[in-house]
Amino acid sequence: MKVILLAAGRSQRVKPIEDKNFLRFCGKYLIEHQIEAILKAGFKEFIVVAGKHNLLAIKNLLSILKKQHKNSAFAVALQKNLDQGMTGAVLAAKSKLKANESIMIISTNDVVDSKAYQIILEASRNNNFDSYLLGKKVSSYFPGGYLKTNSKGEITQIIEKPGAGKEPSNLINLVVHLHKNTKALYSYLKNTKSSRDDHYEVALDQMIKDGIKIKAIPYDGYWQAIKYPWHIFEVAAYFFQKTLDQLSPKKRLSSNTKIAKSVTIKGEVIIEDGVRIFENATIVGPAYLGKDSVVATNALVRESYLGKNCVIGYNTEVARSFLGDEVWTHSNYIGDSLIGNNVSFGAGSITGNLRFDEGNIAVEIKGEKINSQKNKLGIITGNNIRVGVNTSFMPGIKIGSNSLIGAGLTINQNIPENSFVSGKISLDIKENRKKKLASRQVLHSKLK
Repeated sequence: MKVILLAAGRSQRVKPIEDKNFLRFCGKYLIEHQIEAILKAGFKEFIVVAGKHNLLAIKNLLSILKKQHKNSAFAVALQKNLDQGMTGAVLAAKSKLKANESIMIISTNDVVDSKAYQIILEASRNNNFDSYLLGKKVSSYFPGGYLKTNSKGEITQIIEKPGAGKEPSNLINLVVHLHKNTKALYSYLKNTKSSRDDHYEVALDQMIKDGIKIKAIPYDGYWQAIKYPWHIFEVAAYFFQKTLDQLSPKKRLSSNTKIAKSVTIKGEVIIEDGVRIFENATIVGPAYLGKDSVVATNALVRESYLGKNCVIGYNTEVARSFLGDEVWTHSNYIGDSLIGNNVSFGAGSITGNLRFDEGNIAVEIKGEKINSQKNKLGIITGNNIRVGVNTSFMPGIKIGSNSLIGAGLTINQNIPENSFVSGKISLDIKENRKKKLASRQVLHSKLK
């Protein structure tokens, strides 16, 4: 059986973040974490479906993984037309398969425990169904696919994004699918039509209508889809806890660090090699400090995750945020924000993260305002950004990659990538009619 790992998506809903697959959690890319979990479940043969935008990066990563996992096989398939969505990805992998070879289809977007893959594999060995889909019960609406089943657990209908209040059940369709009858699957994928972005689901639904048996496999473990940017916070917390559990208390704090005696460290913290923490800084867990990062004097890092080579400068506070690699700050406040790679904040720049009315913050996603369900949310940035001194960002604002943001501004709208942002600061200069100012010494004496 081969695993088809779907990694070709353009991550449009999480823009300006470039590629979800290469978000780094606790020193490893998301796609690395996913592959490791699948390997742990006993699978050894992978076909990773990439797009033109990340083909080289995926090839480079797989060349490293091949050396680390010599008993496993990794192949790459290119999905040329990303508009074909999941169907196009599965079709792209067909040439790498043997005739009617069983497959497991997994999306890198759906983060689940390793046991999820074991559960569905075990179920396939003990039941005579053509396909198996992992399903999880939810208590609130999620904009994904829903499964309707009968008393035997057979799927009778699949509906993609039915809309809140129109769900056929409370069982959502996780993209962990095992197909034994791949000949039938590929035939339906080629011959089924849909005008929406649900072609794959429509094909499966047609298979069910034509009598092909598909079973829902209940799963009650961890799950989080990275559908929108703020889902990254939950995934970061999950991988932090998972990494923490794998490390002994002694190994959570690298011996190859320089930490001043006056530093305060509270809670669960992982500190990697080469980290330097200066006088009177405070680290409050859960927190992860990536390799060779610096936390300067009087800085505060709390409930946040830092990539490698970050500099949290003097008097800076980073709170409940996710920072990529090479993020530089100096006397800043970064709150509840998602910051990309190679981003620098000038002194005094801050991120707003709370509305006046303390209501939930909406973020514009593909032209539509989406409720984040969070009343605290800062900025979301791409990569390669410079911010001038004393600039303020309003809650829920997105900053596109390769942008320069001028000094002394208030940024209250999304900034497209490749932007140079400046503003007019009008000065009203008049004559100073008070020619003589009181000396500092006289003022000081009045304080005694």
